[in-house]
Amino acid sequence: MSRRQSLSLLKNLGRFATGSKTQTRSVTYMPRPGDGKPRPVTLIPGDGVGPLVTNAVEQVMEAMHAPVYFEPFDVHGDMKSLPEGLLESIKKNKVCLKGGLKTPVGGGVSSLNVNLRKELDLFASLVNCFNLPGLASRHENVDIVVIRENTEGEYAGLEHEVVPGVVESLKVITKFCSERIAKYAFEYAYLNNRKKVTAVHKANIMKLADGLFLESCQEVAKKYPSIAYNEIIVDNCCMQLVARPEQFDVMVTPNLYGNLVANTAAGIAGGTGVMPGGNVGAEYAVFEQGASAGNVGKDTTEEQKNANPVALLLSSAMMLRHLQFPSFADRLETAVKRVIAEGKCRTEDLGGKSTTQEVVDAVISNLD
Repeated sequence: MSRRQSLSLLKNLGRFATGSKTQTRSVTYMPRPGDGKPRPVTLIPGDGVGPLVTNAVEQVMEAMHAPVYFEPFDVHGDMKSLPEGLLESIKKNKVCLKGGLKTPVGGGVSSLNVNLRKELDLFASLVNCFNLPGLASRHENVDIVVIRENTEGEYAGLEHEVVPGVVESLKVITKFCSERIAKYAFEYAYLNNRKKVTAVHKANIMKLADGLFLESCQEVAKKYPSIAYNEIIVDNCCMQLVARPEQFDVMVTPNLYGNLVANTAAGIAGGTGVMPGGNVGAEYAVFEQGASAGNVGKDTTEEQKNANPVALLLSSAMMLRHLQFPSFADRLETAVKRVIAEGKCRTEDLGGKSTTQEVVDAVISNLD
């Protein structure tokens, strides 16, 4: 056999070998000894459809044999305070998965969602808004991460009635919290190979409060020369999100603006029912539906058991990565994306007629 014939045979064998099975596994994750030990996670099913979607996560975790187990707590938004033992459990476990908690409107009842963030100093809220293949949306190439300061601003809850008929609500902005959230946003961008951070503000009107927030972002940006930095006024930001959302990458915001921006971005990318998110501090993390986290669904959704579990399933994939179980996170995320791409099992909010359980069964059947 000639040298040329030998080379031709080797090439054909190479094509046959590579064509028969595509190798998709990435370079291996090397755990530390003992990393496979099951981890406890505090679970708050919450109100409305919360128990339905948190149960969906429990079923999928069990089907995957994921190394986590849940410690459930009965918590409801109309409670006057967080129940005994809840904070102790989260502080022990370091991680919590949470369904929606309904916040009463008016009446002087404080939000347990806000109380939980303050008690655990969960200063950063992160919502990832992105296009899911197979799910129609008004815009393509959307992949936005909204990082929102979670502990002060208008959510500080500092309100009082000056005289009858006149209420004063204080917006608190501090350099410490502004720098802290800016550092987190840039660190997130750096660790996730993101290219740009946009600070959202209203410093043209609130020159001192939002001005301090902007100054803090500018100072931190200087330490990350490889990451582009720009600023945008919040009202223009909302218009730009609707018109050209693909221009945004990572967005860092004060508390109230972040809530508005995250929900707008979620609606553009595919809906709040599919956007994951979480809240993180120096020691603890709480994972929940990314946008409209306080939304507990309609009564009819709860009765018909057709709540969309996708957002919380993807949030639980974020949780698994946080717990350093990357292969389980990849399997879960891949299965969810397959179900969305197939389009056969979708809840009413995505234009389908499937129940929550049917979506869960589809995800489980698509697990590798």
